[in-house]
Amino acid sequence: MRRGPHALERALRVSLSTYQRRWGTLPRLQIDARADLGPNARPDAVGLLRERLGLPRQGGYDATLTARVRDFQQVHALPVSGLADRATLAALNAGPDPYISKIRLNIDRASLLPRTKGRSVLIDAGSARLWMYEGDRVVGTMPVLVGKKEMSTPVLFGLIRYTVSNPYWNVPPDLVRDRIAPVVLKKGPGYMSERRFEALSDWSDNPQVLDPANIDWRRVKAGTLPLRVRQLPGGENMMGAIKFMSPNPLGIYLHDTPAKDLFATGRHYSSGCVRLWDASRLGRWLFNGNLPVVRGNDVRTDLPTPVPVYIGYFTAFPVKDGVRFFPDVYGRDALIMSSGRPGGTERPAATRLAVRRVPRAIAGPSFLPRKDRKVAGISPDAPGGDRGLQI
Repeated sequence: MRRGPHALERALRVSLSTYQRRWGTLPRLQIDARADLGPNARPDAVGLLRERLGLPRQGGYDATLTARVRDFQQVHALPVSGLADRATLAALNAGPDPYISKIRLNIDRASLLPRTKGRSVLIDAGSARLWMYEGDRVVGTMPVLVGKKEMSTPVLFGLIRYTVSNPYWNVPPDLVRDRIAPVVLKKGPGYMSERRFEALSDWSDNPQVLDPANIDWRRVKAGTLPLRVRQLPGGENMMGAIKFMSPNPLGIYLHDTPAKDLFATGRHYSSGCVRLWDASRLGRWLFNGNLPVVRGNDVRTDLPTPVPVYIGYFTAFPVKDGVRFFPDVYGRDALIMSSGRPGGTERPAATRLAVRRVPRAIAGPSFLPRKDRKVAGISPDAPGGDRGLQI
């Protein structure tokens, strides 16, 4: 039995009302969007812009109008400049209805989140951010890196069961073929030891380490010789110092990263897994303030209690003064909106169609054994692969 709406769903409903009051009641005027508007624009065009944003027509492109434009841009996922560029004018001309539909779609997504009494982790692949919950209360948040558009992070429910400290990184086969093999052919087999890579005989628990000089790297590059490659722990290992395992068939998990500079740019960068800004902080919280000190490589440590993790995809998110929209990086909004059922409190019928058209987009509670569904706040009788299908 569901324990009531998740805190995110409730907050989005409040945000919808706030948005309708703040932006939905303004004059629905059309402005010529063929040219940017700024302080040197024609007075009549500036007056129309002022009226569209709820200001008196008189006053020119003053500080008040600039602040109002900046406010609109910040809310609507536009570059914040204070100047009404073509993208801003197009968004104004679209009116509030598409954004109201977007909020409703995201309320629908949030309605699928279970409400848990204990701890849980929520990750939003839309805004690339993580929240730590204790019941309904957010006790921490951090930015994350999530999947790039062509390798999107899926929506799924799971349980973080254990950590792996000082992990190896098993390089995905396509990266071995497309990135490592061409460099080895160019720089020579010494590149492998330089980057702390090992070539292994197979995918067993005790593989033999192969001499890279004896490998036919042309065949590896051509894809005719499958090869397992892993990166040794430490240094620039792509897994960082720790990873958090939530076993699922898609192989998605959370992990540390040494590449903190990537957080300064667009955070849709990974191959699907979730890279953490502060993995130690999450680890201390999961282990009740005492992250175990571990010696050795690839060491597993079970959590005191498994913690539910929910990876969602939201393009509208509640903030203190209302709502913020985010770009539809994965194109999932567009799929549902184009189906003619743009959200609402019921899950759109288009969900199943969208799932079929978006590879690796979804994972429902079928990934969890029945005995674990109660821990994750999901009914043990939830049909496998159905609940959680909203994208």
